[in-house]
Amino acid sequence: MICGLLAGVVVAAASFPAVAMSGLAAKAGSESFADLPSELAKPAAPQVTRIFASDGKTQIAVMYDEFRSDVPLDEINVNMQNAIVAAEDHQFYEHNGVDLKGVARAFVNNKQGGSQQGASTLTMQYVRMTLAYTAKTPTEAIEATKDTPERKLTEMKYAMQVEKELSKQQILERYLNMAPFGNSAYGVYAGSQVYFKKKPKDLTIAQAALLAGMVKAPTAFDPTTASGYPQALDRRNYIIDNMLSLKMITAEQAATAKKEKLGKTTNHPGNGCTQVAKNNWGFFCDYFYRWWMTQSEFGANTYDRERQLKSGGYRIVTSLDLKAQASARKEISDVTTDGNRNALLLAAVQPGTGRVQALAANRKYKLDDGENKPSSNPELAANGVKGTYPNTTNPIITGGGDITGYQAGSVFKMFTMVAALENGYGLDHSITSGSTYKSGYVIDPSSDAACPGTHFYCPRNASASEQGTFNMWTGFGKSVNTYFVPLEEQVGADKVVDVAKRFGIQFRAGSDAALVKDDATARTFGAFTLGVTSSTPLDIANAYATLAGDGMYCKPTPIQKITSADGTKVNAGQPQCTRVTSKDVAREALDAARCPVGDQAQLGSCSGSTAPQVHSAVGHPVFGKTGTTDADKTAALVVGTRDTVVAGYLVNPDWSNHSDHMDHNIVNPAVWKTVADFMKGKPVEEFKKPGE
Repeated sequence: MICGLLAGVVVAAASFPAVAMSGLAAKAGSESFADLPSELAKPAAPQVTRIFASDGKTQIAVMYDEFRSDVPLDEINVNMQNAIVAAEDHQFYEHNGVDLKGVARAFVNNKQGGSQQGASTLTMQYVRMTLAYTAKTPTEAIEATKDTPERKLTEMKYAMQVEKELSKQQILERYLNMAPFGNSAYGVYAGSQVYFKKKPKDLTIAQAALLAGMVKAPTAFDPTTASGYPQALDRRNYIIDNMLSLKMITAEQAATAKKEKLGKTTNHPGNGCTQVAKNNWGFFCDYFYRWWMTQSEFGANTYDRERQLKSGGYRIVTSLDLKAQASARKEISDVTTDGNRNALLLAAVQPGTGRVQALAANRKYKLDDGENKPSSNPELAANGVKGTYPNTTNPIITGGGDITGYQAGSVFKMFTMVAALENGYGLDHSITSGSTYKSGYVIDPSSDAACPGTHFYCPRNASASEQGTFNMWTGFGKSVNTYFVPLEEQVGADKVVDVAKRFGIQFRAGSDAALVKDDATARTFGAFTLGVTSSTPLDIANAYATLAGDGMYCKPTPIQKITSADGTKVNAGQPQCTRVTSKDVAREALDAARCPVGDQAQLGSCSGSTAPQVHSAVGHPVFGKTGTTDADKTAALVVGTRDTVVAGYLVNPDWSNHSDHMDHNIVNPAVWKTVADFMKGKPVEEFKKPGE
């Protein structure tokens, strides 16, 4: 009875396709074929996201869950198109989505104990992959690939509808872009890259036949394994023979293709920031990744945002300036080494946009694989904790996670100057200063900073010779502590803190946040102007860029342009700028900030500087400031032009209470040379004066 029934199915399939369909429907269950769903959801197979430098050409990273990147059919070699038809579906161009004779033949063969035959057309296979990719739960995904009559029947119904809606070329294109090729390669673009480091348009007959042969069983036909190699070779040659019999190639082409050697290696693309080809891009890549994970446009939570990044197929042009980045890394390498426990950190920002142009350090952006030295903190080292050198993935330049920043010293005096200008004090506001100053700020009388025998804060200058009458040009130029603490006292420390907040200082450290949480506590923060608050090079570069941006604070961004997989422009990451001080105040503060770096003010006179070499080295109008903390535990310099602002810190990221002397002869040249390299060839442009 069974044999008779099966024979009847074969005859019915040959003569009356509808009858055969009815029989399969009866086998599958009571639901009629006409009642089965036929509207196939549009597949959303994961796509590789590609990240580029600001030139839009240099790829700095790729991110993906599945290595896949769709390509149009006209960019897939006809050899590949023919090979997949020869491997999977000889009647592809003749049937309407279902090869009923093949279905019946496979049904009979499988029931009689022959070698298992699937009889799924390319269209039915495309349906199966689509159902798996559009499944909303793991159970739905499993059901979509079960080898049952019910599933086969559903595939047939969908396939027939697909053939009505799409051309054969469209189906083939979608199939080839979804098919798995093993070794984490999904779609023909990925397969071509992984096995041959080629684009699909450049595949030879032999290469196309190999890839087409792998779709059936990517693991079994993997040419890179000992057991898979001979099977992959046999299947490749079998498909070449099929191509010949189907008259897709000539006998001579087939013979030549069979002689082509089979590769045994793969070319896996790097995935994520630790796989960046050039390590000096890693810290910027990490900054981009952390930025993305905060953006609600890409999902309600970090899980959704990461899935979007790694499967959305975005094309992201970042703000990374290759020239600035290469220069920063070179200048760092010229004065220190990656294996140094002290870190030289540089950040560059574009004024007026907040676009981050470069992030560099004397570190490799890499997971510690056992190379790192013990922490410089003796207590941590005793417990086996390693330091961040030579390798780290910590955001040591930009802050975040457990990186709260570093004290940067007198670069913070700029905030006091801006607060004073906002509150009616002029650049010529003079204060007669001694080598020490007894302030009205109350501190612990046991502190070294207390005036002897009192509880008052008593700051000192770096040199006893720094005394006399100063104004903002000369006081800022020579970085006179005993000018800026009384100036802060006159203006109000709370107003100075407020400027720092407006200019982007993050106050990541809990102790700092507590001191500035409201005006009442901020008013007592007498040492704030001397830079005892933690910050990062990116914080300070962007704060000083606010001056060059005429008082517009622009939130730091790593983005120039984002395009979705369908070509739609995404607005996330575009400059977000807010006026935080008046144009004239910004220009006045910048004028005084020319003094520390050897330039000349336009509105007054400079007298002395802490980094006099900068102006002549850069060859453009410049502004900036040096910073040094107590006992030289940190050395900092920020230098800006109209086109870029670069801040550099020399710090110990692993132990703030270290005893090393941080040398300005290391950090200063790295900063100004980076600026000079960036400005080379650009026209000389003067800063604007107030009122212009």
